[in-house]
Amino acid sequence: MTKDNRPSHRQLGVRCDHWLEVLDELNIGAFVADSRRQIMAINLSAQALLGLREPEVIDRDCREVFTGVPCTVACVLDHPEGTSDNSPDMEVTDEENQRHLITRMATPIYHPLGEVVGCMTILQDHSPITQLIDRLHYEERRLKIILDNLDVGIFTVNRGGLINFFNCAAETISGYDRHQVLGQSCARIFSGEKAKDVCLLKNSMATGKARMNRKGHMTDRDGVTIPIRATYMALKNEKNIIVGGLATFHDMTLAHQLNRAISNRYTFHDMIGKEPAMQKVFEMVSVVAPSDATVLVEGATGTGKDLLAKVIHSASTRTTGAFVKVNCAAIPENLIESEIFGYAKGAFTGADRDKPGRFADAEGGTIFLDEIGDLPLSLQAKLLRVLEDREFYPLGSRRTQKVNVRIISATNRQLRTLVDQGLFREDLYYRLNVMRIELPLLKDRRGDLPLLIRHIARSLCAARGVTPPAISKAAMQVLLNYDYPGNVRELENILEHALIICREAVIHPDHLPDYVRQGKPAKKKPPAQIVPATSPTAEHQRILDALEKTGGHRLKAARELGMERTTLWRKMKKYGIG
Repeated sequence: MTKDNRPSHRQLGVRCDHWLEVLDELNIGAFVADSRRQIMAINLSAQALLGLREPEVIDRDCREVFTGVPCTVACVLDHPEGTSDNSPDMEVTDEENQRHLITRMATPIYHPLGEVVGCMTILQDHSPITQLIDRLHYEERRLKIILDNLDVGIFTVNRGGLINFFNCAAETISGYDRHQVLGQSCARIFSGEKAKDVCLLKNSMATGKARMNRKGHMTDRDGVTIPIRATYMALKNEKNIIVGGLATFHDMTLAHQLNRAISNRYTFHDMIGKEPAMQKVFEMVSVVAPSDATVLVEGATGTGKDLLAKVIHSASTRTTGAFVKVNCAAIPENLIESEIFGYAKGAFTGADRDKPGRFADAEGGTIFLDEIGDLPLSLQAKLLRVLEDREFYPLGSRRTQKVNVRIISATNRQLRTLVDQGLFREDLYYRLNVMRIELPLLKDRRGDLPLLIRHIARSLCAARGVTPPAISKAAMQVLLNYDYPGNVRELENILEHALIICREAVIHPDHLPDYVRQGKPAKKKPPAQIVPATSPTAEHQRILDALEKTGGHRLKAARELGMERTTLWRKMKKYGIG
């Protein structure tokens, strides 16, 4: 990091390299500028589109280099809350003197502490599609065959708004087979007749004026909302009479992931679920998020506690502040106090300067204490003081430090059980348990499986720049019948495995992992750490049993016990187990 706590040129460039490469695979141009507007990285597609080479632009001011691609009226570096959604399309000329119609989108890049440290600009060339559409007349079937093979979603409607053409890309993005929508109102693939996208298409048909590059949403076959960017225009016959309308749309899932990864901002669209248990969670979050209440999230491993905490932060009044995560189970006990609360110069050997902790880093934002059940008893009293007085002593300091943070904690263990065992302070439990949200097991919300499977597959394919394959009925049946002891995280891993193995247009059962096809039932025995115990001796014995069962292999023993390896190491040290 540089002295002013901003990422260096190379650090910020490297941070965005993956996304630049992904966009290159999709023939989408992109470049990255830092907070001083100096170009740090540019992909090959942008170089070809603009007729410039990397050495010509690196370390130069973007306003001098990209004179043909003007910034929006409100630059996202100065107004990060703004967007480039209303940026007009523009024309640029490449090195071969060919003209291109370009759509420009920009998104700010955030430091983990919330500061805007740069900007990524995306340049998408629409000229080939625009030229085809300019030639398209209502009766030209030959051009419709061409449109059917483009990788952009396209549908047409008659004057009554009924769909009469739906290309292959539209089927892939929406999840609908064309025979399910032909003859139906276009409102079916949006959110009703009053949806903004439907109104834009009708307005284009009424006025003859195109509505270009509009950000919107489409509702797929399973009811999941898909972010899109669309253009709406009127279709005319040879006598120049309007006879219908046409829409082209791009799946913006990748852009949504890109923006989410860069800005670390999450929305309810990132969580999928229609089952009553999940609807209850969403209702609770919508009420809790705008407040400043302390939240406790409980749920088994892989149910999405981390994501839910990010959604709560992003929907809160602290969204512009930092979101700082602390995994209480992953930090050794002798370091956890200094890591969370910081330390003063001279607090211990090697402490040659003051160092702020995670609470100080989260000032004005949210701190997420994951695996709070593993927080040592010695630190629980100190955390209690933060909750009650909003102040703490850094390690080795005689002065208290005030802090303004919201605390969200999470655990895959039942804190009430730990309190009964004397392993967690009861007063701290009640302070953390102001608002409690419990995430259900995936096997208890099987009705959400089709939605999750499609959503995860589309997201994974978007990140890889490939078209999502279909899932055969036999493979879907296997996926629907599996118990998912690892919950949503395990489902993600299973689908990623299938997408890597599958070299065809359809995922079949043999593309799934062996253990899924065999339908091994989920473990009925609850995790070892929540088995009732009357004294530390019982926990000591469980650890010995697990080590004996795994031949002394600590990682396997930790998995057997359902705890992190560092937690096992700490408990072995506590009980004097060699």
